[in-house]
Amino acid sequence: MILHAKHLKPERSLLAIGAEVVSILDEPKTISRVWEEFVKARSGAKGQASVPYGWFVLSLDLLFILGAIECHAGRVARVKT
Repeated sequence: MILHAKHLKPERSLLAIGAEVVSILDEPKTISRVWEEFVKARSGAKGQASVPYGWFVLSLDLLFILGAIECHAGRVARVKT
């Protein structure tokens, strides 16, 4: 689930989804805006599987646990290193 496996395509793993989310976070954004941009990016990419909202939220949880993103005033932002 976090990593791809025999029955899970690499682009559907939480790390791959999280990497796409982090690339979208060029500035602090609301979760709904990040979701809209994520869906738009996924629909424009050929061969990308659709991702349900639940998987998207799980990828946000994973990114937060890993310290890659933070939330302030209802906006999600990439942690600057």
